[in-house]
Amino acid sequence: MVDNRYATALVIGSVLSLLATVYLSVAVGTQHWYQYNCPKRDSSNASELREVFINGDYDESTYRNTMFQLNGTLGLWWRCILVPSQSLWFRDRDPKMETQCVSFTLPQQFSPKYNRDSDKDLLRTYLWRCQFLLPLVSLALVFLSGLVGVCACLCRSFTPTLGVGILHLLAGLCSLGTVCCFLAGVDLLHQYSPPPEGVEGSLGWSLYLALISFPLQMMAAALFLWAARSHRKNYTRMTAYRVA
Repeated sequence: MVDNRYATALVIGSVLSLLATVYLSVAVGTQHWYQYNCPKRDSSNASELREVFINGDYDESTYRNTMFQLNGTLGLWWRCILVPSQSLWFRDRDPKMETQCVSFTLPQQFSPKYNRDSDKDLLRTYLWRCQFLLPLVSLALVFLSGLVGVCACLCRSFTPTLGVGILHLLAGLCSLGTVCCFLAGVDLLHQYSPPPEGVEGSLGWSLYLALISFPLQMMAAALFLWAARSHRKNYTRMTAYRVA
């Protein structure tokens, strides 16, 4: 028999876990982790920059310069720019702007990073790899904890709840590590290659979604661990009382 307090903690923890999973999944799949804004943009060569950005060879310095000039945004799996929409029949004097995105391939995610002296930057390379691996690990841990929770319900056992709480704790740490690695990598990149004068950089809403998922996962972990520990103590006392 499960006390109503423990059942309530499990329900609230599950809701928090679901919200954290949704937030982190949206953050991973979107490109608004970091964005650049150039108020004095020159759109005369926007078509050429767009062509190089989309169809050119992968080069960090090249696509970053394009992002500087065309109000680009950067994500874990995407890099995007804002360009005038292409019209087949006429050219507007004030064209409508549209977003063009290119995804990072898996080999590009593992490719080494270089500093201003064209030397391999091991710290930034591993930060970049961690920033896209850690959220995947976090989502995998939450999925595994869900399987453990389903098995616990089928077996009518409260013991696996402790494992569910530990898995959520590890998932929360991975979510926090993702944000920290991304911010540290961007800061190191700006130290080596600062944006041109007039270009402003700011954090995007995707990063804040990933950041919000961390406390949600930690609160879910705390509820699961509290419920498992309190129920175990209560069960031990009841067993000792019945034996006595």
